[in-house]
Amino acid sequence: MTTSIAPEASLLRSLLFSPATRPERLSKAATSGADAVIVDLEDAVPPAEKDAARASALSWLCASAVPGVARCLRSNGLRTPEGLRDVLALVESGTAPDFLVVPKVESPEELGILDALLAGPTRFLPLIETARGLSGAERIAAHPRVAGLLLGGADLAADLGAELAWEPLLWARSRLVQAAATAGIAVIDVPHLALDDGAALADEGARARRLGFTGKLAIHPKQVPAINAAFTPANDEVAHARRVVDAVDAAAGGVCVVDGKMVDAPVLRAARRTIALAARRPS
Repeated sequence: MTTSIAPEASLLRSLLFSPATRPERLSKAATSGADAVIVDLEDAVPPAEKDAARASALSWLCASAVPGVARCLRSNGLRTPEGLRDVLALVESGTAPDFLVVPKVESPEELGILDALLAGPTRFLPLIETARGLSGAERIAAHPRVAGLLLGGADLAADLGAELAWEPLLWARSRLVQAAATAGIAVIDVPHLALDDGAALADEGARARRLGFTGKLAIHPKQVPAINAAFTPANDEVAHARRVVDAVDAAAGGVCVVDGKMVDAPVLRAARRTIALAARRPS
């Protein structure tokens, strides 16, 4: 089995879905510039092709690794027969993706079942796609194997009876950001569905980052550059972050001030993440 060291979930700016039924696309996805590839067994796979897709996904996950690119698998929902078959296949094969994207999670108890069955280092990325899931977001985020929360906007909007647009989902986005921040984990925004509207994607990515999201899902490789740009810190942000880290080091545990503002633990954590993100920029 091929192994790689995956980046931390909080450093995943772009997570690109790719259907398990198209293995030739998986290899292209892994070299698209995306920080993570999500091999999709759910929405992108017709019911009649689930078994073949499952075998293809496991084969690719075992054989393929690109340095710095996280390998993820989106299973079918755990409350469906196909989802149970996905989990059983992972257990029997011993395959360990870096992250398992779990659809329509509504409680941490669902993840407890996965935790008991799946050995290895795989972390969980639950998709919050229902009103019940949104209500349980903090409890879900607190599960020890959860590395981040993902916003499933289309299904959530349908469940809420809301429009799939920024304003109607603003509270849901804010709720997810708060739940993830409470647990100290990543939070990933919904895909932008208009493939030919790059300006709208860039605007939505910038808004999501300002709101507190750490990355964004993608459904086509051409979306990756705009998402990476939206979630990569600018030079002045990196310079400020380095001043913060240098000041804390120089203070040796004492109080320090940078640019007229006190530096506490959350500010230091944010500065270190900014520096780590900057290291992912192409040279």
